[in-house]
Amino acid sequence: MRWTSIAALLPIVALAHPAAAGTIRGRVHLPPAPRAAEAANAYPGNAHAMPGMHAPPRGLPADAVVSVERIPAAAESALARAAAGAAAPQLAQKDQAFVPRVLAVATGGAVDFPNQDPIYHNVFSLSSVRRFDLGKYPKGSSRRVTFPRAGLVNVYCDIHASMEAFILVLPNHAFTRPSPAGGFALPELPAGRYELRVWHPDFGTTSTTVDVPATGDAVVEAGW
Repeated sequence: MRWTSIAALLPIVALAHPAAAGTIRGRVHLPPAPRAAEAANAYPGNAHAMPGMHAPPRGLPADAVVSVERIPAAAESALARAAAGAAAPQLAQKDQAFVPRVLAVATGGAVDFPNQDPIYHNVFSLSSVRRFDLGKYPKGSSRRVTFPRAGLVNVYCDIHASMEAFILVLPNHAFTRPSPAGGFALPELPAGRYELRVWHPDFGTTSTTVDVPATGDAVVEAGW
């Protein structure tokens, strides 16, 4: 595991209010992608199976979730207010796969599960964090699930065994997903010391302590 943390302090500017804040930004570096497991369709030859289905690639930087373990209550209230008007994220069933493979939501957040395939799908989870079964539904239909507890939720389709997705439910809104190249920037946070975590479905979790300056960036290079 390799971490390099650099606090890049910019010139301090006098602020009109005490909301001085800095940004944690950087890049996630991953090892070579693991070989995808061969998952057979649970119903080979079934009329509801789609030809040409391929398992989603593994080891992608964009499948990581970068988050801060704890933030001040005032900062969380501000981030929650900013997110309040946003549409619920979607975990779609498309091309006989879940898209995206990974979603992150804050506790109390909801996720929509639209079926965009011309076949029936089922969405369920047996995870202790949030157990649910949405039944089978056709193209154009959608279901919604709310996630009141933090933790990892594994999502499956009981018609197509190769379909799998991950919903990481986080205790606050200080999180982000990296770009395809691995770059990321978290929301601004008050100056202070924070525990930064990077989770990936193929590589697990790594963490480090980051000092956020009153203004400017804390630059972090993360790797396993």
